[in-house]
Amino acid sequence: MLLASLLGLSRLQFALTAMFHWLFVPLTIGLGFIIAIMETYYVRTGNEFWKRTTKFWMKIFAINFAIGVATGIILEFQFGTNWSNYSWFVGDIFGAPLAIEGIFAFFLESTFFAIMFFGWDKVSKKAHLLSTWLVAIGTILSALWILVANAWMQYPAGMEFNPDTARNEMVDFWAVALSPVAINKFIHTVTNCFVIAAVVVIGISSWYLLKKREDEFSRKSIRIASVFGMISLVVLIWSGDGSAYHVAKKQPMKLAAMEGLYKSKNGTPIVAFGILNPKKMISRLETDSLGYALQNPFLINISIPQGLSLLVDRKMDTFVPGIEDIIQGGYTYTDEFGNEQTALSVKERMRRGKIAVEALATYHKAKEAGDEEGKETALGHLMENYPHFGYGFIEKPTDIVPNVPLTFYAFHIMVILGGFFLLLFGLAIYLDRKELLTRFKWFHLLAIISIPLVYICTQAGWIVAEVGRQPWTIQDLLTTGASLSGVSPSAVMTTTIMFFLLFSVLLAAELTILYKVIRKGPAA
Repeated sequence: MLLASLLGLSRLQFALTAMFHWLFVPLTIGLGFIIAIMETYYVRTGNEFWKRTTKFWMKIFAINFAIGVATGIILEFQFGTNWSNYSWFVGDIFGAPLAIEGIFAFFLESTFFAIMFFGWDKVSKKAHLLSTWLVAIGTILSALWILVANAWMQYPAGMEFNPDTARNEMVDFWAVALSPVAINKFIHTVTNCFVIAAVVVIGISSWYLLKKREDEFSRKSIRIASVFGMISLVVLIWSGDGSAYHVAKKQPMKLAAMEGLYKSKNGTPIVAFGILNPKKMISRLETDSLGYALQNPFLINISIPQGLSLLVDRKMDTFVPGIEDIIQGGYTYTDEFGNEQTALSVKERMRRGKIAVEALATYHKAKEAGDEEGKETALGHLMENYPHFGYGFIEKPTDIVPNVPLTFYAFHIMVILGGFFLLLFGLAIYLDRKELLTRFKWFHLLAIISIPLVYICTQAGWIVAEVGRQPWTIQDLLTTGASLSGVSPSAVMTTTIMFFLLFSVLLAAELTILYKVIRKGPAA
């Protein structure tokens, strides 16, 4: 019970910090490029209108930049305070991209941010424009290394386990930095940030049009943001398709939870809209597998036949395993090297994982006793079963199943809202070309409402990514329970409350400042 309480509180604190942090960062990343585009117009045309417009959006950028840095620092400290076993196990790998991110964040971004924000009359136009572009580029380079670290947790590569230190060590930096999962996650996340910034710019500009203020400023801001957002959203959808492919290959349980897929077949359909059956309990697998399998997982299910098979393998008849299939094993799949394999059951992986864990303990005992033969034997057992190491900490097979309703609904909310924003950008572009942006109040209201919706969409995406991979901090190698620090639940509870209050104050302060800046409008 103590471990469960500590685990729950530690996860709650990390989720709270991460979600607050992600309220500020996406707008900073996306708005940096919109600002750079606007300032480029100013330098090319010499029109003071574009300078005025750039300065206004730069204020919004600066407010988010400052608070994003503050919440990010707290987030990184938790790896040492709450998750020290995780940091010990993979710190040699995970620490490298975080260190590089710090260099970009505190040297490139911060240095040129000062020139960008305060250097309008102190450096030449071109030097100032260069600083603005470098800040924008710095934000995505900073994000790149955070996303590389996160992608490695979902798909560990480029490392070897050192039994003497019981740590994973990096042997191929480029395998970590350029893994297909990392590249796809970077593209998907950054274009998501671009979409958020575009929606915010359109929403704020529409507020001015609704108030019959700043007509030219609003129309031209919407023009840039809608085209920028549409291009970004197309790339976002494309990278989302790539994400589904990689999740299917590396994290099939996450994909099954995203689709509410329990028992599969060749030519697996994809859920377009569904409401889950709350009576479909995972725990029944252990006592009544047949009855559980026959129970309908959906109350309402509108599916596209063979859609999931086509999405993950570009073939109509591919078998995509469901939750029960993964737990029971026995199906065939193609590994990353193109070889056909038979999936092991979770119970078998648990058995092999326990062999690996016990072999590591035996290795250290033999090493202390000077037993070279025993050491080599234990090392052989360890390396043979190391791919299943994390399963040695699993208590029962159903523990590898994430929160299905939360993952399922978050995924489908994200997809539905993505379609909504595609419509929003299309409408904005059409109305701008027809010179109708100022006429329709319903569009202005729709754009304003879209601001909270885009934040719901991006938070849903992170819920899918992080809740969907539970119980793993590192896929198949380390569980969240085994990653904890030896701190007391009361200490974690106290700091969680403190962080919540602090973040709430920061959020309230930001919204208050933003409201004042927006209400005042662009300075003449």
